Amino acid sequence: MKKILALILTAAFLYSCEKQVEKIDYTLLSDEERLEAAIEIARNTIVVDGHVDLPYRMKVGGFTLQREILDVSERTDGGNFDYPRSKEGGLDAPFMSIYLPSGYQVSGGAKILADSLILMTERLAKTWPDKFAMANSPDEIEANFEKGLISLPMGMENGAGIEDDLSNVKYFYDRGIRYITLTHGKDNLIGDSSYDTTATHGGLSEFGREVVREMNRLGIMVDISHVSDNTFFDVLQTTKAPVIASHSSARKFTPDFERNMSDDMIKALGENGGVIMINFGGSFIDGTYNEKSGEVREHVVNWLAENGLNRSDSAAQVYIKQYAAANNPFPNVAKVADHIDHVVRLVGINHVGLGSDFDGVGDSLPNGLKDVSMYPNLFAELLKRGYSKEDIQKICSQNIFRVWRQAEKFAIES
Repeated sequence: MKKILALILTAAFLYSCEKQVEKIDYTLLSDEERLEAAIEIARNTIVVDGHVDLPYRMKVGGFTLQREILDVSERTDGGNFDYPRSKEGGLDAPFMSIYLPSGYQVSGGAKILADSLILMTERLAKTWPDKFAMANSPDEIEANFEKGLISLPMGMENGAGIEDDLSNVKYFYDRGIRYITLTHGKDNLIGDSSYDTTATHGGLSEFGREVVREMNRLGIMVDISHVSDNTFFDVLQTTKAPVIASHSSARKFTPDFERNMSDDMIKALGENGGVIMINFGGSFIDGTYNEKSGEVREHVVNWLAENGLNRSDSAAQVYIKQYAAANNPFPNVAKVADHIDHVVRLVGINHVGLGSDFDGVGDSLPNGLKDVSMYPNLFAELLKRGYSKEDIQKICSQNIFRVWRQAEKFAIES
């Protein structure tokens, strides 16, 4: 009798537990309820963004090491990133982009610029240690998350910083760089760029193959955003670890924009075990954006000329604001979700993440995703489309952490 009673109690307990973990059908909620759920998910999930251009924003703004620091501990008037807005949006680990413009490949000084941008990033953590912390691994990001700190991992955008010296790969690893975007706007010593029609190497150069192998050896993730199609496939033939696209989107929606990834590339990335982190920029997610925004700009220029006004004139600013609102060229959050949907259909939920390009794409961001406070709007859209909380957690951090840890594992074992 006691055995039977114990079995009944055990069954009742298991049934009770099963009911407690019953999944919510977010598609049945109202928009307001979904947004509340999305905000809660953002607060309790580590949100990683693969690409935020704050360091170069600081440089362009004159906030160099020799001058005062840009106070991103408080809400800033410009830009897309600061501490208060990050907390509102649930952002926990924005990869700070150590961006090296292609011009430095000709003039020299790419490594020096990289060093200065790294120091500027480290300065943020030193100035506000109660808000920011450097992070060189997923484990460190997780530890910082538990302390309520925003992590500042770093990726170097453009391998030009390596110059022609392979030992610089380890130099930048030691400086905290955890991914390197192999090229940028022009072909470099490593390989060919998607923006350059020269095809200097026909893909990845021999030096580029050495760089990829050295990155594998050290545990630096290989970032294929900005590379040409040939370079991409050469990288996949060379690498021994999964790769990332830190801030790219799907070319299906932008057929003439080779900076985005084709379906074949996304499928190959999935087979490699990698992750494409979706860029939020207007020209990345909407094939009609450039034409629409160009029409608005042309109209404004003509109107200013006809009325003898400058953009800085108060009357002009009022008109421009009203005209832009009435002829809004910006895409919306749903467009970003469309790209995520497309990747998931091609290769599954395990190979997509977030790579906004905040502070790097100017005034082209979608309505509802204008800054780092607005990630929950995207999560709510995904919930509306049937994504689960677990799916969103993968998109936010679990997928990129898997790739990052595999890069670390290969380095340890090699």
